[in-house]
Amino acid sequence: MSLAAPADPLRSGAVLADLLPATGRTRAVLRDAALVLGGAALTGLSAQLSVPVPGSPVPVTGQTFAALLVGTALGASRGSASMALYLLAGMAGVPWFAGGSSGTGATFGYVIGFVLAGALVGALARRGADRSPLRTAVAMVLGNAAIYAVGVSYLAVSLHVSLAKAADLGMYPYLVGDALKIALATGLLPAAWKLIGRRG
Repeated sequence: MSLAAPADPLRSGAVLADLLPATGRTRAVLRDAALVLGGAALTGLSAQLSVPVPGSPVPVTGQTFAALLVGTALGASRGSASMALYLLAGMAGVPWFAGGSSGTGATFGYVIGFVLAGALVGALARRGADRSPLRTAVAMVLGNAAIYAVGVSYLAVSLHVSLAKAADLGMYPYLVGDALKIALATGLLPAAWKLIGRRG
């Protein structure tokens, strides 16, 4: 029998969601299921903050920011599961993609990218990437890059245009907005850890 003290979640590679109490396996499963569902719902709700961009099929929305926050706060497995649920439910007809849409339109690649990004930023958060502004910024940039890698490629195939043209349509006009979202995340996530540390 080990007499070692339990690991401090503030130092042991935990993500924010791990700090929610769940005594027993059943309660932990229920907690994780609620987090996965809640993350998908938050992303769907954020997608309704949608502003059309003239000349582009890709609107400005809040869903990218929500997807990255969900992945970071939930960790890789729950974050990617949450984004997968968001994707599959939208494919099945739940109208919670941008502007209340569903299915697999030209911008569907970005939603696929959310699953990859959720896993990536969640894995980075396990390594403490959400605990300082600089590391949070790096994680968010990498997560955004993953979303664009899939989203722009899918857009090019869907619209039958070159990757360069797809980037003109679906990436470059959004970089300033992404920088603002990253700046917001770099304030929110480390601040949440500081607050938790003070209460602990």
